[in-house]
Amino acid sequence: MQSLLQDIVIGHVFAFMLIFMRLGMALMIMPGIGDSFVSPQVRLHFALGMSFVLTPFLASNLPAIPKDSVDMITLLMSEAFIGVFIGTVMRIMVNALDSAGSVISIQSGFSNALVFNPATASQGSIVGALYSVTGVTLLFVTNMHHYMLASVVDSYAVFPATGTLIDVASVYEVIAQTVNTAFKLGVQLAMPFLIVCTLVQVGFGLLGRLMPQVQIFFLALPVQILLSLVLLTMTISAGMLFWLASFESGVSAAFGK
Repeated sequence: MQSLLQDIVIGHVFAFMLIFMRLGMALMIMPGIGDSFVSPQVRLHFALGMSFVLTPFLASNLPAIPKDSVDMITLLMSEAFIGVFIGTVMRIMVNALDSAGSVISIQSGFSNALVFNPATASQGSIVGALYSVTGVTLLFVTNMHHYMLASVVDSYAVFPATGTLIDVASVYEVIAQTVNTAFKLGVQLAMPFLIVCTLVQVGFGLLGRLMPQVQIFFLALPVQILLSLVLLTMTISAGMLFWLASFESGVSAAFGK
């Protein structure tokens, strides 16, 4: 009886360790929960609590305890690698907002107005910071963080905990496709500004050729900023909803859901 109880306790501790490695690494990187403004202690405690809750449900998906310490380390490292991969895919999709904001800032004349972007933990464009903070807020408001956590749980069906590292070529391919999707999404979000601001630049360029005595720079920049602010007011709602739907579809495509 004591031996059976000991095996049960050791088995659950082992399952907890494996789940914590995958879930903890994903939580440290994924948007919202893994952002720099969230304390590392909060992220650690949240990962420990989630791992404790999920252990009884996911224990059946985990392998037996390895007899060799090398196999144990390999299994733990493979779980950590899968967690990093899951969090990185989600982070790349959020970085599409910063890319869109950078393009919009350049087209709008705000390229020199740099602020601290909490989503990327670095200085960035003012529109990029606005888009990034709004996107992370929408993830929590729409309960999309439940979907992100569910993706980690469902990953055991796509990436079983076998102790073997997943195919690196496949990982590179998924990351490349996600970067391509994120860049395309960023350009799509900035497309109205690319069209309108290009037309404004062309118009003022023609005006400068027709009337060389007019100070085009001092006239064009205020008009460009005003039109960009009006356009931002008109498009930010639809753009963020479009990004939210693309985020869900992009994560689903990356993990085969």
